[in-house]
Amino acid sequence: MKTVGDPSAQPAAAAKHAPNRIEVNWRGGHRFTAGRPGGPTLQVDGDGVVAPGPVDTMLASLATCAAVDVVDILAKRRTPVASMHVEVVGTRVETTPRRLQHVLLRFRLTGDGIDPANAERAVALSVEKYCSVRSSLDRDINVEWEVEVG
Repeated sequence: MKTVGDPSAQPAAAAKHAPNRIEVNWRGGHRFTAGRPGGPTLQVDGDGVVAPGPVDTMLASLATCAAVDVVDILAKRRTPVASMHVEVVGTRVETTPRRLQHVLLRFRLTGDGIDPANAERAVALSVEKYCSVRSSLDRDINVEWEVEVG
């Protein structure tokens, strides 16, 4: 186990950006708030009763990370997104730990001039290359997507 202040705990290459810092505060039971110090927070409920649970939050992070890329890529193609809905279906293994084994992202986009092939390419670029959340997940987790332009 590496401890704070241990030089071997630092990445070999110097980071260009400051590290992400999140604080998590217990609110009783399995409920927590999480967020950047002094910034907005989100609620997380380990039981999924009053807020999304940890795995749901991770799936939401994956979907929003990819969605940001898709918005940016299509805007650069001069076909801005007017609306987007992403449904995420995460399948977990039955053994402990109940980790994800498969994720399906279903993108539904609207916008003037959005070509379905360009939308598909934007999603592929995000999931396969740009989305840092996807890149942070174990490669054994199969992430697939569907794209609908309407």
